[in-house]
Amino acid sequence: MFVVCLREKRQLRDWDATGTHVFQRTRERVAETMSSTLKKYVLWFAQEHVDFRQAEIASLLRIWNIQMETPADHNPERPFWVVGLQNDEAARKLASRSMSLRCIFELWAHSNDGLTNFHQALRQHIESNAKSLATHFEANKSFKITVETYNKHFSQREKVAKIETMQYLPVEGPVNLKTPDVHYWYIEFWGLDPMDVPEQPYDVLFGRWVADGKRDMINEISLKTRKFIGNTSMDPQLSLLMANQGLVESGHLVFDPFAGSGSLLVAAAKFGAYVAGADIDYMIVHGKSKPTRVNQKVREKDESIYANLQQYGCGGLFVDVLIADFSRSIWADSIVFDSIITDPPYGIREATERIEFKTQRRATAMTEDAVHYPSTSPYQLCQMYKDLLQFSARHLKLGGRLVCWFPMLRKDADSDVLPRHKCLQLVANSEQPLSGYSSRRLLTYEKVSDSEADLGAFEMPATVVENFRERYFTQLAEDNGTRKERRLELREVGRKEAKKRGKQQQPDGKWRFPQDAPDA
Repeated sequence: MFVVCLREKRQLRDWDATGTHVFQRTRERVAETMSSTLKKYVLWFAQEHVDFRQAEIASLLRIWNIQMETPADHNPERPFWVVGLQNDEAARKLASRSMSLRCIFELWAHSNDGLTNFHQALRQHIESNAKSLATHFEANKSFKITVETYNKHFSQREKVAKIETMQYLPVEGPVNLKTPDVHYWYIEFWGLDPMDVPEQPYDVLFGRWVADGKRDMINEISLKTRKFIGNTSMDPQLSLLMANQGLVESGHLVFDPFAGSGSLLVAAAKFGAYVAGADIDYMIVHGKSKPTRVNQKVREKDESIYANLQQYGCGGLFVDVLIADFSRSIWADSIVFDSIITDPPYGIREATERIEFKTQRRATAMTEDAVHYPSTSPYQLCQMYKDLLQFSARHLKLGGRLVCWFPMLRKDADSDVLPRHKCLQLVANSEQPLSGYSSRRLLTYEKVSDSEADLGAFEMPATVVENFRERYFTQLAEDNGTRKERRLELREVGRKEAKKRGKQQQPDGKWRFPQDAPDA
């Protein structure tokens, strides 16, 4: 079993060139030697940020060194995954940090061939495992059955009717809907397309609840109640997902070179990491920028990144946030970070700036002892990501991860525009659509080489990325123009239809039948 663990851990870092992970295929090969020792569980997901599930689960398997087996017909877009795990403890560990999971339950019966076969399978499971399941059915064990459906609504009466069809369950204890000793889940899956709901559910599942995901942490660090936020403060769920993909653990040192209001530092600190950051914007670092909240005209004196960490009981994990220009590194070569998690500015809602370098002092310049506020110049995206990947290649520990967002126009999705570096391997690539024409991708890199010769080996097609801001606003104008044209076309169609029905346009611009006119 120890050999299997090492083999699984190494192959979890094996991803294909597009950033899509291939750890599933590896697990299927290894599973032949351990399938007899694994129990079946159901991972029940929240149906949001679907594209981020696989990367998060793969990262959590890596953190906890857990083996997980998936079937050959595994579909990651479904709200449930049937998987093999070693035991309940492994399931609890997996759920203990997941932002995507609603819960995990031990699978007792699963049918994709109708309700009759489901009930037969559940009866058979109870009979064949009577001895091991007896403790769950004892008279002193209270219970609850939760009925969930996906893509079809059931009334409370219909849910109760579903429960009554399982009267053969040998439960003897009392019902407790608030704090049951044993919690059972019954799920019907009616497909993914709300416009094509089948007559019968595609899948029916039943099992014993084991653990809830950690989604309560999303509300715990909600932006609504956070002391200090900015215009581009990261959504709490995405912040926590980034921390998971960065393999952040207690005692790690995590760095954000574009810290802003510190949302990513909060997420990393919630998992026990020491956090440090930097940003070129003096006003945001010191909490003196224009307030973001509606009806707040002046920021409170104690608003700061440190105040956020104190608010969540993580003040002792705050190292510092420096005012620095990332294009001119201030860090000694000897400093090493466990993870770098960041959201660089794209030039849309926040400016991409760097300190302007001047080779000659102008004759009208101030004296040497005068206070000087350096001027800034645009920080081109291509250069920014080059600096970011080269910084990560130098300052990450071997096996450490860089997790960063990368903006794209959706028409460039098939283009080879992602930044690359010889010392960093792309291990995850998840898309978050922002509009019909733009999106951003969460890229996760893992440091795989310490070679000094490769530190400058950066590649990225600059032609697509360099003028991203101009292309974005050009596409926005085109999209707005297209929408306006569509509205005018629809309005003209409405006029023609009104004329066909005998309506006339009145002085107030509205179309009415002659007998309904105001002066008729």
